[in-house]
Amino acid sequence: MIRVLLADDHGVLRDGLRRLIETDPGIQVVAAANDGHDAVAKASETQPEVVVMDISMPGLNGIEATRAITGTSPATRVLILSMHGSTDVVRRALAAGARGFLHKESAGDEIVAAIRAVAGGARYLGPGIAAAVNNAGAVRGRRGAESLTATEREIVRLVAEGKSSAEAAMLLGLSTRTVETYRGRLMAKMQLEDMAGLIRFAIRNGIARLD
Repeated sequence: MIRVLLADDHGVLRDGLRRLIETDPGIQVVAAANDGHDAVAKASETQPEVVVMDISMPGLNGIEATRAITGTSPATRVLILSMHGSTDVVRRALAAGARGFLHKESAGDEIVAAIRAVAGGARYLGPGIAAAVNNAGAVRGRRGAESLTATEREIVRLVAEGKSSAEAAMLLGLSTRTVETYRGRLMAKMQLEDMAGLIRFAIRNGIARLD
């Protein structure tokens, strides 16, 4: 059974969403919240597998509530369900720890599918959202690559090609700590979440080849 917390300040929408979700016998709504602070408190209290979160709520918005919930309850996944779907809003939500993002007008079966996906640890972006985010990321990545120094490019290349921090340090004549510091700053600078993202960035920008 997937236990779900609903967070939306519109009671009618929240009740309708509850009825829609509970048509799936494998999903149970265990609590509802009408603002961001309430969502954080009830997520801590009930420890649901998934929080279905609106963004525009009084007191604490959905993005900040998401950040708080994922910071204190890492086993709980957040699915954003909002009228706001700009690339910037989606990226901010994902950076705060959300595992999925859907427009409120999404069909009922898609909302259920998204809940099941994020409960299983996957990321779920609704139609049009994934393409917009990926396209923006590609543009940002190309621009970001131009800002790398020669040393930064070499570190990206070596790490993407599988070298450890110690091996990269030896090849570049730097200390291991210096390479690790560069690596951390690069990940933040390029807004890369993990090694897979760094490898894709390096290949896309011609910095590394993995053949």
